[in-house]
Amino acid sequence: MKSFQLNEKTLSFLSKYHLFEKDEIQQVQLQHRLELVEAFGIQKGMRVLEIGCGQGDTTVAIADAVGASGCVVAIDIASPDYGAPLTLGQATERIKKSPLGERIDFHFEMDFDLFESTIPFDVAVLSHCSWYFKQPEDLLNYFKKMRGWAKRICFAEWDLDFTCIAQRSHFCAVSILALYSNFVKNEGNIQNLFHKSQIHELLQQANFEVVKQGTVDATFLQDGQWERSYANSIRAEFIKVPAMLQTLATSYYELMNTPNANENSLNSFIICAK
Repeated sequence: MKSFQLNEKTLSFLSKYHLFEKDEIQQVQLQHRLELVEAFGIQKGMRVLEIGCGQGDTTVAIADAVGASGCVVAIDIASPDYGAPLTLGQATERIKKSPLGERIDFHFEMDFDLFESTIPFDVAVLSHCSWYFKQPEDLLNYFKKMRGWAKRICFAEWDLDFTCIAQRSHFCAVSILALYSNFVKNEGNIQNLFHKSQIHELLQQANFEVVKQGTVDATFLQDGQWERSYANSIRAEFIKVPAMLQTLATSYYELMNTPNANENSLNSFIICAK
C-alpha cells in the first residue's frame, strides 16, 4: 500500500469534532468517506437517509456536510452487537457523544422494507453496502422504494474495473468471498458482487436517471489487505465444493497471493441519480 498522509479536510474534521483522534485506521477510512460525500454533492441543510450505515463511517462525513441545520437518518439491518473490532453499537455510541451526535438518528435491526417516515428526504445514500445483497432483485426493490422517498440517490461501491496490477489482489479476494457466500451461509460483508453497469441498469429499472458518475481514489485504504486475509483464512473450506468451483477458486487464490511490492485496494465508483 502506498504511503498515506491525512489531508487538510480530514485534519480539520478531527480537530473540530474530536472523533478518531487516536484511531489511525479510522482516520484513513474517514478521509475516503469525506471524499465520497464531497463527490456526492451533499449540501448544508439537507435531510439525508443513509441505508446500510454500519459503524457510521460514512454517516459522520454526511453529518459534517449537512451542518447543524441538516440531519441524517441512518439505518442498518444488523444488530448493535454486530461488527469488529468495534460493534455497531460501540462505534455509533462514540459518534453520538461527539458534536455530530445531535444531527444523527441511528436505527439498527431496521429492514428498509419496513422503514417508514412522514417526511421525505433530499438524498438517499448507499455507501459500500450493496454487496451485502444476495440477489439483484433485493437491491432493485430498495431502489424502487427510494424512488418515492428521496429526490436523489447517491451510491458508492468498490470498482471491479481495477486500473493497476497492485489492485488485482483485492479483486481476487472479493471474488473468492462472493463464491464462498454462494455455498456457505455467513454474515460476511460480501454476499454478491455488482459491477457498476449492473447498478446503472437497476437504477434505470427503478425509474432513476443517472446525473453524475465518477471514480474516487481508494487505493490507500486497508480493505484490500483485510479481504485478502479473510479469504486466505477460509481456503480450506473450498475442499467441500464441486471440482470445477475448486479449480476456479484455486486460480483466484494463486493470483491473489502472487508476491507484489504494492498491494492497493480497489477504487470506489460513485453514481448519483434523480
